[in-house]
Amino acid sequence: MSILVNKETRVVCQGITGTQATFHIRRSLDYGTKVVSGVTPGKGGEMHLGLPVFNTVREAVAETGANASVMYVPAPFVKSAVKEAVEAELDLAVCIADSVPLKDMLEIKSMLKGAKTRLIGPNTPGIITPGEARLGIFPENIHTPGKIGVVSRSSTLTYEAVLETTRAGEGQSTVIGLGDDMLIGMDFVEVLERFHADKNTKAIVLIGQLGGTFEEVAAAYYKGLKKKKPVIAFVAGNAIPFGHKMGYAGDVITRGHISTQDKKDTFAEAGMIVVDNINDIHLRLSEL
Repeated sequence: MSILVNKETRVVCQGITGTQATFHIRRSLDYGTKVVSGVTPGKGGEMHLGLPVFNTVREAVAETGANASVMYVPAPFVKSAVKEAVEAELDLAVCIADSVPLKDMLEIKSMLKGAKTRLIGPNTPGIITPGEARLGIFPENIHTPGKIGVVSRSSTLTYEAVLETTRAGEGQSTVIGLGDDMLIGMDFVEVLERFHADKNTKAIVLIGQLGGTFEEVAAAYYKGLKKKKPVIAFVAGNAIPFGHKMGYAGDVITRGHISTQDKKDTFAEAGMIVVDNINDIHLRLSEL
């Protein structure tokens, strides 16, 4: 089983004719992802990678039945791309771009309230359900189908978490990179809810990091659950001296007053299995 995407997901690529989009959509197609169309304003009617290109998402949905989008558009155009996805009532949109203007993200968050569309990102490697669908830039060769859900705020450490599940002799149900920016779409709570509802996800690996309060909110949610699946948690940044000014935009919120140890303590108090070294995740998985 999986959450959010599977082999039946019909994907439209916004910005499909760009260099990065061409590279990654080709890889996703080779992986078996059901990419059905692309969108590039002004290039409607053309074909690219063997797929029809439309001027708008609404047209692509009407013609191809797409229900999810992956966006390879520059940061200044993310707001309009998300607006199109929301208005077309897609189930999911994945935004790869980083450095989306904060003002735009505030408007995007407002758009998403009450909307059907869920947003992953921005500044995310995307989402992958091994063997079924890849939306984003994940190195697909390191993933194998299995029963461990992975959700991470640190893009590159998501790959490390995946490798740890493999070392434990496990595969992944779905892997999600939430995004590194201060304001993002889906958060830990929304993903934990879905993993708990997925009968074939037996445990979850959660990777947090300094900056913001996403981890604290997730811990409060998990603590309140009556039936909990095991969550193995790691928080990046343990080697950084307390008070060091982080580059993460999310650290603006806490002004450096929440340390890595604070976040780890909060996870542990909520009942999560906390590891001090990401390379210990496979050991904890092996004990479940």
